[in-house]
This record gives sequence, structure tokens and C-alpha cells, in this order.
Amino acid sequence: MRELSEYYVGKNPLLIEHHYQVVSRNTHFAGAVLSAAMSAIDVALWDIMGKSVNLPVYQLLGGKCREKIKLFENIGGNTVEERAESARQRVEQGFLSLRMIPFFSGFEEQTPTRVITSAVDMVRAVREAIGDGIDLGLEIHRNLRPEEAIVLARELEPFKILYYEDPLAPESVEAIDYIAKHINIPIATGERFSSMYQFKDLVDRKVVSLIRPDVSLAGGYTQVKKIAGMAEAAFVGIFPHLMGSPVNNAVFAQLAAAIPNYVLMEHNVPDPAWNGLVDEPLKVENGYRILSDRPGIGIELDEEALDKFPFKPRTIGGAFHADGSVAH
Repeated sequence: MRELSEYYVGKNPLLIEHHYQVVSRNTHFAGAVLSAAMSAIDVALWDIMGKSVNLPVYQLLGGKCREKIKLFENIGGNTVEERAESARQRVEQGFLSLRMIPFFSGFEEQTPTRVITSAVDMVRAVREAIGDGIDLGLEIHRNLRPEEAIVLARELEPFKILYYEDPLAPESVEAIDYIAKHINIPIATGERFSSMYQFKDLVDRKVVSLIRPDVSLAGGYTQVKKIAGMAEAAFVGIFPHLMGSPVNNAVFAQLAAAIPNYVLMEHNVPDPAWNGLVDEPLKVENGYRILSDRPGIGIELDEEALDKFPFKPRTIGGAFHADGSVAH
């Protein structure tokens, strides 16, 4: 960010596309680190533009396609019974779409057969608990090999699964394509992608039904709006990846409001310690995020509150198979 500031400071903040082109074409290295920094700046520039004309960002992106943003809620629990009860509670709270990781902690040390059997039992129990009228998606979280992903998906087909998210790392489009051709559950992927060209490869090959651009990684509003248009032309839905915070919730809601092929977004409940970080967090009612008509991204940061949240480096860990090899 410090290096990029040497270019941005003093420039006209409203020349958003121009600035994106200058920076993206004149830096030596590409990748996620650069794209994340550019994404943050891009969102800030759109916020500035919206506040300069007293309009929400979604108006600048073409106007609202919907009045509220449909969310999905995650299912938790350490046993099959707890997962089923968690699902019932989410439905009672008004959510019509749920998601879960169909594995328990420590599954990496089990045999593939046991992992698959346990996952099927869990999904069966959850589907029975919520009935057939509630959407259910599965987050595989890059935990399987292609052959395991295929076997599991085939076992799960009777349970009406809405999507099969990240069955394996998305860097190999060929491997994802191989899985897609052998299963009947729609695949969703793309949360790690930092370039519209990566998404283009997925869309052009008709590999997935849903793509998961992250506004904070894939180029901000400027690039993700293009990604959404590219996907729309191929009848591919947008299922944004969202790391929850009061800021990101507001940022992503603007995009979801303005793209016709938006499908779902995660209901991230920010850490209560973050209360006060923004002046007016977006509300959630009956499984939908309610849009704000305030200008820009719809929130104001409390600069003093930011000091309470210093940067904390993330430690590198991992999960391991029974033989000690890295699981994923």
C-alpha cells in the first residue's frame, strides 16, 4: 500500500478505471498481494465517488437489481445431531439457504471411505431436519482429491445439493473440469482468484455454475463488475466470497445489489468486539441483508476505533494425514 500510494496520492480520485489500468500495467509482478492492495484502493475510490455525488455505489454501478440481498447461513456442530439442530435453528431464524462443511474436525486422519460415509450420514440428517424446501450447499474447502470428490458427490446427489464448493484447489481448471463432467451437482469456485482472466478460463470452459469473486481480492468493484458481466453472458451465477467484517458486509452488499446474476452471499456475523467500528452496520432481516441508501458504501469508519484493532500476523499451520503428510 505504501508503494502504491506514491502513484495515487494527489491524483483525481474519480478516474477509477484509468488508475486501475495505469497501476496494473506498470507493476513488475502480479498476483494476489498486488491485487488485494489495488482492490482496497479501488473500493475506497468508489466510496469517494459515491459520497461526492451523494449516491450509493450501487447506483454508480447501474442501479439496484434487487431490493434486498439474499444470504446463506452456515451450519455448525460437533456431531450429526448438533449439525441437524443447527440447521433447524437457522431455518427458524428465517434463512432459506444453508451451507456446511460435511466433515468433522480431525477427519484428515481417517480413511477416504470413512470420510465419505460420515459426510453422507451428516448431509442426510441435515436434509431430513430442514425438509426439501431449503437450499443446502456444501463447502468442501479443497479437502479432497478428484476421485474422492467424484465418489462423494455421486453419493450426495439424492439430497438435492445446491452447489459443491471448492472440491479441490481451483488452480487446475482441468482437474475441476474432470470432476464436473463426472458429477451432477453444480460446482462453485474462485475465491482465491485475483484476476478476471482466471475467471474467464473457468467461464469459457463451462466448468462451473457459480463463480466466487472476492471484491477485496479480485480487483475491487472495477474488475468484479466486469467478471460478473462475463459470467452473465455464459449464464453463470455470482456467489461472492466474503470475509466477514462490518466494512466488508457493506462493500459486498453494494455489488450484490447491482449485478443481475447475483445468487447468494454469506451471512457473516462480525466479532462483537468490532461493534463501533462503523457508524451504522447493515441490518439482516429474515435471511436478507437490507440495503442502505446512504452514499458511497453506506458506512463511515470510526477512525479512533480502528486503533483498537492493530494488525495481527496470521500464523501458518495445517492439517495432516495419519502418516504425517500435509492434508490440504
